[in-house]
Amino acid sequence: MLEKKLTDIEIYVISVARKLRIEKGLTQSDLAFKLDVSSGFVGKVESKTSNSKYNLNHIEQLSKIFNVSPKVFLPEKSPKNDK
Repeated sequence: MLEKKLTDIEIYVISVARKLRIEKGLTQSDLAFKLDVSSGFVGKVESKTSNSKYNLNHIEQLSKIFNVSPKVFLPEKSPKNDK
């Protein structure tokens, strides 16, 4: 069975969330608690070997946690075509 690779936009969202998490001094467990997800979820999302990702509800929660607009999690220009 083939595993689905993360798209460029999913990778962008994850990298922005990780950057904000580190800037705020939060551990992965701290952020997981605030998102009300399992303690390992954020680690799986941030792992290069996992296909876990944030969904739109997570992005809404992340924007509140980091006190930023949800737009922060989207690139200004569309990433290259994902196929």
